Amino acid sequence: MTRYPNLVPGVLLRRYKRFLADVRLESGEEVVAHCPNTGSMKAVNVPGCRVWLSPSDNPKRKLAWTWEWIELPQPTGALALASVNTGRANRIVEDAILAGDIAPLTGYQTLKREVSVSDARLDFRLDDPDKGTVYIEVKQVTLKEADGHGYFPDAVSARGTKHLHTLTALAQRGKRAVLLFCVAHEGINDVAPAAHIDAVYAAALAEAMTAGVEVLAYGILLERQAETPVAVRLARALPVRI
Repeated sequence: MTRYPNLVPGVLLRRYKRFLADVRLESGEEVVAHCPNTGSMKAVNVPGCRVWLSPSDNPKRKLAWTWEWIELPQPTGALALASVNTGRANRIVEDAILAGDIAPLTGYQTLKREVSVSDARLDFRLDDPDKGTVYIEVKQVTLKEADGHGYFPDAVSARGTKHLHTLTALAQRGKRAVLLFCVAHEGINDVAPAAHIDAVYAAALAEAMTAGVEVLAYGILLERQAETPVAVRLARALPVRI
């Protein structure tokens, strides 16, 4: 379980210059927060929605706030939280692997982060003297389209395609290779490649699966205190639609 201490609520005013967001706190103060997301943030950049920021007292930081979550209205009338901080995805996945919440990735003795493979870098490698080695690349999913389904990527992703080629090459050499979709949106219940956004990525995913790359999708379960998210687990196995 990954914990989020001391989150502060507010309302999103706007995201701009890619990495900046203006937020009005409940006190009425308007602050500038770091937006740790390099994607388009399609469907999760919604001004007027409630958001949560994490504070920092590090004097070396230019911005004291980081945008972590946004609360999004769903067609059912319910509200769903989605993570906007893509930098958290690997920590959430690592905690889930170590806790045994991702069944296909249990039973390995050691975990290594940021593994170099050829000219690319993958997120994790698990090793075990009996089970062997598995290479893992993590992608955070927050795009929920009007049809109710989840998709990746939310913008053309040459980097994502490169990672798929790396996984494909590993699988072709007989190595176990896994693409893990970290679905960080409570309202998403399945994942598909976003061919309508990046047809090259979708084709590369199909090729990877044909070569033997395993594609997994797991969704978040949130713990709240007075509506504020305080902890998250990656423990919902979700279908991948190809």
